[in-house]
Amino acid sequence: MSAPEIYITADCVVRDNKVISNDSLLYAQEGAAVTEFLEGFYRHLAIDYPKFFKMDRLSKLGLLAAEVLTKNGRQRAYAPENTGIVLTNAQASLDADIRYYASVSNLPSPALFVYTLPNIVIGEISIRHGFKGENAFFVSEQFDPAMLGFYAGELLRNTSTQTCMAGWVDVIGEKYEAVMVLLEKEAAPGSKPFATEQLTKLYATDHGAINANA
Repeated sequence: MSAPEIYITADCVVRDNKVISNDSLLYAQEGAAVTEFLEGFYRHLAIDYPKFFKMDRLSKLGLLAAEVLTKNGRQRAYAPENTGIVLTNAQASLDADIRYYASVSNLPSPALFVYTLPNIVIGEISIRHGFKGENAFFVSEQFDPAMLGFYAGELLRNTSTQTCMAGWVDVIGEKYEAVMVLLEKEAAPGSKPFATEQLTKLYATDHGAINANA
């Protein structure tokens, strides 16, 4: 028996002060710093989620990309326990770690300490949307479409997962990018069969990865 087909039903790229989804420019804010840009896009989406402003920048970035992936409402067709999330990056939670360490010399900030684990972004997305499915966060030196595609594909083919957000979400200093896709077992209008090469092509939109030492 052949493996069941998996489809990309939505995608999102956030970098260079632009948000691109399904080959369309959704938002741009030239010259804005990271926090200003993320909060500007939040307001553009007209989200009513005050907790957003308390999050670290990695969680803000991931949550906004997830909002783009779910804007067509297809996620509501799936049970919370059948929705998975698989994310990866190079910097882990270093952006929040640095900010927390800076607070230690004065008064350690519990609000910052909460975000000193990279998988907190998955928790924030899950709380926002009520997801309760399988999830994982990996740290690698660079975007690894083969690993990401393999792991997300295994969830969809060999567990009860029916849909999965998968991608790269990274922030360090004033450098940031998110490249995420929504994968489903059911095709949708405009969807395409999933292949690792499509992740590579999507990541190449505009230009490549951030680097903490650049």
